Amino acid sequence: MAIPVENESGALQQAVRHPLDPLTAGEVEKTTRVLSASGRISPRVRIMAYSLLEPAKDVVLAFQSGQLVPREVFVVMRDHDRQLTIEAVISLTEETIRSWRERQDVQPALTYPEVFAAQQAVLDDTAFQEAMAKRGITDLSSVMIYPFTAGYLGPEDEASRGRFIRMEVALAEGPEDNYYAHPVEGVIATIELDTMVVRIEDHGVVPVPASSGNYTRDGIRAAKNVPSFPGGTRTDVKPISITQPEGTSFQVDGHEVRWQKWRFHVGFTPREGLVLHLVEYFDKGRYRPLIYRAALSEMYVPYADPTPSHNFKNVFDAGEVGIGVLANSLELGCDCLGEIHYFDATVNDAEGQPAVLTNAICMHEEDYGLLWKHLEYNIDGSTRAEVRRSRRLVISSISTVGNYEYGFYWYLYQDGTLQFEVKLTGIIAPAAIAPGEQPVSGTLVAPGLYGPNHQHYFNVRLDMMVDGPQNSVVEVNCKPLPWGEGNPRGNAWVARETLLATESEAQRAIEPRTSRYWKIVNPSSLNSLAKPVAYKLMPEKNAFPLFAEGSPQWQRGGFTRSHLWVTAYDPAERYAAGDYPNQQQGGDGLPAYVQKNRSLVETDLVVWYTFGSNHVVRPEDWPVMPVETVGFHLKPAGFFDGNPALDVPPPMEHCRHS
Repeated sequence: MAIPVENESGALQQAVRHPLDPLTAGEVEKTTRVLSASGRISPRVRIMAYSLLEPAKDVVLAFQSGQLVPREVFVVMRDHDRQLTIEAVISLTEETIRSWRERQDVQPALTYPEVFAAQQAVLDDTAFQEAMAKRGITDLSSVMIYPFTAGYLGPEDEASRGRFIRMEVALAEGPEDNYYAHPVEGVIATIELDTMVVRIEDHGVVPVPASSGNYTRDGIRAAKNVPSFPGGTRTDVKPISITQPEGTSFQVDGHEVRWQKWRFHVGFTPREGLVLHLVEYFDKGRYRPLIYRAALSEMYVPYADPTPSHNFKNVFDAGEVGIGVLANSLELGCDCLGEIHYFDATVNDAEGQPAVLTNAICMHEEDYGLLWKHLEYNIDGSTRAEVRRSRRLVISSISTVGNYEYGFYWYLYQDGTLQFEVKLTGIIAPAAIAPGEQPVSGTLVAPGLYGPNHQHYFNVRLDMMVDGPQNSVVEVNCKPLPWGEGNPRGNAWVARETLLATESEAQRAIEPRTSRYWKIVNPSSLNSLAKPVAYKLMPEKNAFPLFAEGSPQWQRGGFTRSHLWVTAYDPAERYAAGDYPNQQQGGDGLPAYVQKNRSLVETDLVVWYTFGSNHVVRPEDWPVMPVETVGFHLKPAGFFDGNPALDVPPPMEHCRHS
């Protein structure tokens, strides 16, 4: 992606295809060389994350192909000896360190090497071995240690007091056994990751559940499996083949994609994963801008189990772990089906070396049923019909965060609609319970095993530019009109619009009773009916926070208190829960951003949408959960002069009736 060229002085610069292209393996290596050459990196400093420091918006929008653009990398490191976090900005163009900041008040996301080292430290710990022996477990080769972020229970968990992780225990009956089916209840290990000091809590012995919870083709046959399928997999499933003999309808140039009338740029970061930039739609001879940047800002999973072994669990999967670094390498026919284009992604390891995630992003077209249709009855009894089939472009990535899998899907439609969908699957985080007892907040899924109630929250940051950067947001509520002269039969209702003029006004909740939605409008760009062009954000199913006000979950998950937030654009405001949610008490992110109460009238603004799901676990969610979906739509609302999909051709000759 990057081409070295010489400037007038003979020094090497980098000409990139686009200033928003993700970091390449060469750029990761170069960043590490600059850091190493500085002499400021001791042997116990580990690289947490490299991410592209995106250029200013005006620089990106003015970019012309072939121009040289300075490339900068934002670096987060952890000095385990001095127990502090380091932030640095590296100029790849100048090969210099532009800034350096050392902090003891924050903890960056966890990394694989830390987790692996902590697991071994627990296994080697005498107090842990005694807790296992108390339960009759002396052969530690079958013991599995799996991590949870530390959360924040009180001042002892503050970021300045250490770098913590908590771990739970289970037993594996073999190399392919689902060890989540056999939790060793009551034992919690807390590890300080800078020093690898282990502290063991033992909340009492509960029998380890004996039933299996396997989901492989062979594993489901066993009589002790829950559920058991002695006959194995189904034999009546015929293949479905998806082919495009003439090729796909999209074109890819580096990270720029064109599909029918859409144009956009594909990005990727270690924290957010899949990012879409510069989303535009071709109309009336030009590309019209819709979104400057769209990405998952944060994920939050608070658990509702009040027992001492589980009440600490509330995880920020993006800010405490990283959605991008946990992206799967997707496989044709398994994760994606059809004629596929893949994008690789490059992240870094703890030594600052590149790690390429092959096929991290999948893109393909798929049939989506009916696009539009009308059948007309003629006076002579004959009929005439027009029908078009819908097609959508799918851009997706899947991440495994411990026990759960999350699929992130952007859909682009032929009528100008965008959709974001999260597919939740994977394994619940179960717990053991004594025979005859019932969980306070959860559901039994197998003998002695239950799934705790929990919630999944997602926040997507939408840097909007509907026909340009000067936008406003209005809330729309459908209300019945009162009986009267203007409504003599009581059937009339209207869609009332309310301008959200400031950040304090733009903290809103869904309201299905009024079919509430929000429009992002551009008052300076009028459609053919002399109305401001707009796109509307359409909620789908959602959830409200269920944790008590004042609880650690309430304090930390502040962004969940509103479904819609709108802020004036600030490039430093990227994450709904703040830059470093790990071990933070709360208050950062959106609750802090909106304290400025900036104007939102005809300005460069950012829309943040929070959506979620209450997961009341079902027995059918065990041992692996069928996909559950949540998300939202962005639909044109006066952006076009009419149906923009009228020019989609009929699918086959025999469908043409005009």
